[in-house]
Amino acid sequence: MIAFTQVAIPHSDIIEGRLTMDVFAADLWQVKNNKGPVEYTDKDLFFKKTYETKGLRNLIEVAENRLKRGTGDPVIQLQTPFGGGKTHALIALYHKAKEWGVNVVVLDGTAFDAKEVRLWEEMERQLTGRAEKTKGNSAPGKDKLIELLSKGSPVLVLIDEILEYATKAAAIKVGDSNLASQTLAFLQELTGAVSSVGKALVVLTLPSSTPEHYDENAANLFLQLQKLVGRTERIYTPVLDDEIEYIVRKRLFERVDEEKAKQIVDDFVRYAVEEKLLKSEEASWYRERFLKSYPFKPDVIEVLYKRWGSFPTFQRTRGVLRLLALVVRDLIDKEIPFIRLGDFNLNDPEIKRELTKHLGPEWESVIFQDITSPNSGAAVVDEEIQVSYKSYKLGSVVSTTIFMYSFSGKGEKGVTAQEIKNSVVYPTVPSSIVDTVLSKLREKLFYLSEEGLFFTNQPNLNNMLISREQNIDDEKVVERERQIIQEFARKDDRTLEVYVWPANHRDVPDDERLKLVVLKEPESRMEFLENCGDKPRVNRNVLFFLCPDEDQRIAFEKFLRSLIATEQVREEVTSLTENQKKQLEEKIKSLKSRLYEELRKYYRRLFVPDVDDFQEIDLGIPAFGASSLVSEVFERLRSEGHIVQKIAPVLIKGRYLSNQDYVETKKLYEALLRTPGETRVVSKEVLAQGLAEGVKIGLFGLGRLGENGPMCDHFKKEVQVRLDEGEIVVSSELCSKISSSKEDAYKPAVQKETDQRISEDVAELKQEKKPERAYKSVHLKLNVPFGKVSEVVRTINYLQSRFSSINLQIDVKATGGSLDKDEYENRVKEALMQSNVKIEEEETEPW
Repeated sequence: MIAFTQVAIPHSDIIEGRLTMDVFAADLWQVKNNKGPVEYTDKDLFFKKTYETKGLRNLIEVAENRLKRGTGDPVIQLQTPFGGGKTHALIALYHKAKEWGVNVVVLDGTAFDAKEVRLWEEMERQLTGRAEKTKGNSAPGKDKLIELLSKGSPVLVLIDEILEYATKAAAIKVGDSNLASQTLAFLQELTGAVSSVGKALVVLTLPSSTPEHYDENAANLFLQLQKLVGRTERIYTPVLDDEIEYIVRKRLFERVDEEKAKQIVDDFVRYAVEEKLLKSEEASWYRERFLKSYPFKPDVIEVLYKRWGSFPTFQRTRGVLRLLALVVRDLIDKEIPFIRLGDFNLNDPEIKRELTKHLGPEWESVIFQDITSPNSGAAVVDEEIQVSYKSYKLGSVVSTTIFMYSFSGKGEKGVTAQEIKNSVVYPTVPSSIVDTVLSKLREKLFYLSEEGLFFTNQPNLNNMLISREQNIDDEKVVERERQIIQEFARKDDRTLEVYVWPANHRDVPDDERLKLVVLKEPESRMEFLENCGDKPRVNRNVLFFLCPDEDQRIAFEKFLRSLIATEQVREEVTSLTENQKKQLEEKIKSLKSRLYEELRKYYRRLFVPDVDDFQEIDLGIPAFGASSLVSEVFERLRSEGHIVQKIAPVLIKGRYLSNQDYVETKKLYEALLRTPGETRVVSKEVLAQGLAEGVKIGLFGLGRLGENGPMCDHFKKEVQVRLDEGEIVVSSELCSKISSSKEDAYKPAVQKETDQRISEDVAELKQEKKPERAYKSVHLKLNVPFGKVSEVVRTINYLQSRFSSINLQIDVKATGGSLDKDEYENRVKEALMQSNVKIEEEETEPW
């Protein structure tokens, strides 16, 4: 049989991989402002790719009569389910009205901020260039609108998503009323005004029922809008159920060779009758359906439009188009005669996302475990089927077909074996092979219901585990939590001592070592900071507190209960089948691989003592591959400058010698340990090295505090800093002065006089010296060596402390390895999304 791509030629944007999902997201406001996809803004291209339904033809004809001749309905309501083609119809009217020379007003409820935009003002602004007669928070009245429309006649007013605008407007007070009430009054006045003007038409959209994601207030507004416009409007439906196939073919395919399509369809219908998949009297009806939907099997359109389309979140026409465009793109190189439900590649991240976003994220694991993973039940059946049929991958095709039949927003689910046969087989395959495949799948699939051919996310074993989870003592959960923390909080080669759930503040010693205190109750951190046993704590600047995020507590405890229950079932239940034992081992392995990730999602609040209180750091989600609390916390503290492994001499001078001639090194170190918010060094050697370096380069000197005051013993030379009693670091100015005093003791008077004159000249030069140059902005393009990312983060944090605005763009190119597609979706893209990081460009190269 000939490949479908030689019969139905896809549009170039699909063939060339230029397809973007916004192509199917009709936006009237964008079109009005000549923005958005060219498929909508270019009139000729728009109508070339638009199938003109009966409803759309009728709508355009009625609008033309009204706007050119003043006859017909003055108010038209477009009413369809969510995603039923309303906005598309408005865009068609927009282009036609412009072609007729009509003034067009566009009021888009999704585009306007109700705090800033009043619909009556916006209408006048679009017609006259400014809002004067209608200006104000109250509806302007019918007479003003008649005057406005008459001067602008002929005029078409397109109102899209008015319910969304009214819902937003309900929150804005207008005297004793609110903006939603004023908007309703305006609509009533407007519908009356257009009836009086003649060559004026209002076309507005309302959903056929209140969308489920709206609240009770929005439902009341919806009823008021229906009642209000129902007095004067006619309701039109742009797309009828039996027209969706034509819309799909027109939008996705440049052309279809009807003769070749008829040959393929006839071959299948003949085979289906022979195999008793169709009765003889059904053949003609099925042939007509298949010709209408080709290259898609009829059940593809029916399942998507009627079953999946019944989900409140599934935009029927647009959703079907978007999903099928992805499927066509994925199958372009496949030599298949037509497209079946079983050909939907659930391993493709975009196709999978288009489906699972209506079901819930848990279904991604169901798909992976049962259909797409290399070890899934479907893949096993692909290999187990007899050799002559292996290439058809019937295990995966049948499983995918069952999956697509498993869902409906109205509760309808499941498929019969006969329907599966009709959906998946080719004329080159005996339909009886499907019975064998179904038998094997019932043995292999973990989530296939025992009550019929549909998937569920609750396997039998899982029911057993849930029952166990509900009976686990809280004490066991708490103890397991402690064990996991201790496992991942073991001290490594870092310099943080770790204390897990100390019972009392005396359990955390008051010494100079940097410490990470893991607390179960964040509220107790101040008590630990201020006290150590019966005495006040002295070294307060060496403590850091890691605490749980209460919002994540339920999820983490559920995870622990799942882990404990799984281990208990493995150890205590003796009646498990071999297949259930295998599932159990895989589940335990999966749970244990997530231990650190789940722990860190819970323990993510890091408190750093500061001058007045604590600075809180949200650690966010764990870095990929991380497995140590100590390492992650240390790196975060180091990257943000809370811990330093090297202290710059210029920092010492600027912070501690800017307003004084000297400071005792021992007291300086003690201040770092004791004063919250001061610089934290990983060890006293770090401070000693920083001081020694400063002495060597002449930023300051080192000496002793003698009976007659400070002495500078070492300046601009190598020195060993001891941080002991009496040792001082001396400002460079004082060092110079002390040195001069020593020389003055034996200089001749004339020499002293000369030196004094030189000193005065230098002072005068210093006074005339211009300020050092400063930079008001910095732009760096960095090529970062592997392993140095944290250094860059630290530098950026420093820049952020000096500039009010930091715009950071990162270009990541990873090569020299490989990454599974699901890992990429879940570990990389999902992590970025949860951190509110927007991916502006994305390019991946298949293996």
